[in-house]
Amino acid sequence: MKDRYEFKEIETKWQQKWAEQNMYAVPDFGDKPQYYCLEMFPYPSGKLHMGHVRNYSIGDVVARFKTMQGFNVLHPMGWDAFGLPAENAAIKHGALHPAQWTKDNIDSMRAQLKQLGISYDWNREVATCHPGYYKWTQWLFLQLYHHGLAYKKKSAVNWCPSCATVLANEQVKEGACERCSSVVEKRELEQWFFKITSYADRLLADLKKLGGWPDKVKIMQENWIGRSEGAEIKFQIDGADETITVFTTRPDTIYGVTYMVLAPEHPLVEKLIEGKPQAGKIREFVQNVRNLSELARTSTDAEKIGLLTGAYCINPANGEKVPVLVANYVLLEYGTGAVMGVPAHDQRDFEFARKYNLPIRVVIQPEGVTLDAAVMTEAYDGEGLMVNSGPFNGTPNRRGITAVIKYLQEQGLGDGRINYRLRDWLISRQRYWGAPIPIIYCAKCGVVPVPDKDLPVMLPMDVAFKPTGRSPLEEHADFVNTTCPACGGPARRETDTMDTFMCSSWYYYRYTSPRDDANAWDPDNVRRWLPVDQYIGGVEHAILHLLYSRFFTKVLYDLKLVDNDEPFTNLLTQGMVLKDGTKMSKSKGNVVSPEDIVAAYGADTARLFILFASPPERDLEWSDQGVEGCYRFLNRVWRLVAPLSDVLAKGAARDKGTNLVGVNKDMLRMTHLAIKKVSEDVGNRFNFNTAVSAIMELVNAMYQYREVSECDRDTGVLREAVETLLLLLAPFAPHITEELWSLTGHEGSIHARPWPQYDPEAVIEDEITIVVQINGKVRERMLVPAGIKPDAMREMVMQQEKVRELIGDKKVVKVIPVPGKLVNIVVK
Repeated sequence: MKDRYEFKEIETKWQQKWAEQNMYAVPDFGDKPQYYCLEMFPYPSGKLHMGHVRNYSIGDVVARFKTMQGFNVLHPMGWDAFGLPAENAAIKHGALHPAQWTKDNIDSMRAQLKQLGISYDWNREVATCHPGYYKWTQWLFLQLYHHGLAYKKKSAVNWCPSCATVLANEQVKEGACERCSSVVEKRELEQWFFKITSYADRLLADLKKLGGWPDKVKIMQENWIGRSEGAEIKFQIDGADETITVFTTRPDTIYGVTYMVLAPEHPLVEKLIEGKPQAGKIREFVQNVRNLSELARTSTDAEKIGLLTGAYCINPANGEKVPVLVANYVLLEYGTGAVMGVPAHDQRDFEFARKYNLPIRVVIQPEGVTLDAAVMTEAYDGEGLMVNSGPFNGTPNRRGITAVIKYLQEQGLGDGRINYRLRDWLISRQRYWGAPIPIIYCAKCGVVPVPDKDLPVMLPMDVAFKPTGRSPLEEHADFVNTTCPACGGPARRETDTMDTFMCSSWYYYRYTSPRDDANAWDPDNVRRWLPVDQYIGGVEHAILHLLYSRFFTKVLYDLKLVDNDEPFTNLLTQGMVLKDGTKMSKSKGNVVSPEDIVAAYGADTARLFILFASPPERDLEWSDQGVEGCYRFLNRVWRLVAPLSDVLAKGAARDKGTNLVGVNKDMLRMTHLAIKKVSEDVGNRFNFNTAVSAIMELVNAMYQYREVSECDRDTGVLREAVETLLLLLAPFAPHITEELWSLTGHEGSIHARPWPQYDPEAVIEDEITIVVQINGKVRERMLVPAGIKPDAMREMVMQQEKVRELIGDKKVVKVIPVPGKLVNIVVK
């Protein structure tokens, strides 16, 4: 094996040894400091893709690096195993049960991960579809229910006709299902919700604690929570005992309200149009609009369509009657489902008013300018003085916001309010393959939670899969029909299952106690390991999984079930893997199979390329040439080290008392510069690509050093360079380094060795190259002693014959030395 780099034999050999030795099992207790490294666990779709390989390779480098630095590293893996694809496969193929489909896919993906040599502690593996896991998912649902954070209500929900299930707002992308891209419809259903809005302020405020998170993720969460301060104002409907409540961030413009707009779904619409000639037309409009996506209704490019209801409401500030319209761009889910039209100071309102010939009144005048509503071509939304605003005329509008709110409060017409874009988390799904919601309905007792002792509520295996849009559980009599735990009478089970984001919102706790049958986790273990030190995954989860996990952790903290109120201390969001400029996908025919790459080049090559080709946070463009280049590099490492194995196995370590000179000192310096660079790039910056570059530079230097005659070469320096090379490369390419470590006479695994430390003295240069400039232009380069003083630099440069030739007969005006860099000679 010494002659050639036989990656297949090497990788199979060491994967088997690691498994036999239980190499990566981590104890909960120990003298070493704890470090929890975690990648987002995958959905078991059946095959890894290159995005997976990138995610898990990044995590593995971090885990191996921290282990070599002396940490007790928890690095587990599991499966986000409930979800629609398994059930859709059962519907499509009939004979294949979701449980079997999921198990087969888990087995396949687990084998692939082991083939990549990822250092997971497989003793801690979990699957969210296992009763031993979803028992505790159900238990956690009940904790929220008992503390008033889980409730059921009838609501207009997002319905995917293809997946035949409800989607949370976050699962709808541009009006379509994020999974299947079908256009999403609106339906009224009884649904279970979690009160994530009760935590909106804390979720927002605590973003400042997350110094180890990318700013873009924090901004995305901040925008999704969407906190805005303003006022809730009541507009009395003319001639009726009803009011329209609006939320606005600009109460200073209330005197400029010239119309009111309701969402088509607003409950007052039917009351306002009843008996009016336009009722039929408006009802048809409402129905058509309800079937449109949110994007189709709110996009800046979408046409704003409105209809007069024939009703009026009273502006509480000035008593004016203003018309009430229904329009497609107002959504019931945002604010109160009603918008006051202030066309002079809001561009959307301005365009709508011009289209429907509605009045425009200026109530904020910018300083030094007089706006005329009749000739305005766009709305003015800047600051200024309030005008046409009764007692507030002349008030700076920013101060007017507070003054108007106070006036409305005194008159009982409104109040200051804080509003959020965030809505409560809808967790009900009308599907089978999910954790059953542990609720029972009794005609006598009402809603009854399943007692803890009766958990888990088992998901039955004998169900029929039909594309009806109804959960198969509804047709399973043995599941549905049960006994009320409160009165003992006949009762029915809830047939909705939980959103799979519920399962993934707490899995990182279960890894600390994966086989505990009596508790969701051991509190001591959680205190020891949590929060996760380094979390790694895609930025696409910024406002789904990551926000839900933060919410869950804060709830658990408030219930005194954990001691941490944020789940992840540091977050790395890796970019996508692209091919031909686009994301890899089967539909585009640009997918590269990890199995093919591993078969052709080996796992170490696949890992090295995916880490070397781009900084982790950026998208990575796939390159066959880049893969081949990484394969050639590993072959170079093999050809460099393997032939030296006998010499190094017998050679002694470097004598640190020897005063090295010449090529030996240069080689030692390159070795320790590489240690410094790789340690900083991996440990401080996660710049894996530049770390690999530094290792490649070290290999180049070692090839040059190998050409030095044996009598001039220090075997101890060579041995230190080889050991350093293998240690630095080990987290990136674990198999080849393990083999070469063994070949060079070392006992034990290289991955259990300490990370090398650089010697500051070893990296000091005897000589450095400086630039010689004449009138600012580079004319010469020369070697000078490292640490030379400015005066000595000046004198040494001016004594050089080449420099004197360049100056010629010109007069030297000034000589300016810049220590360590250059000398600039000014002549005329």
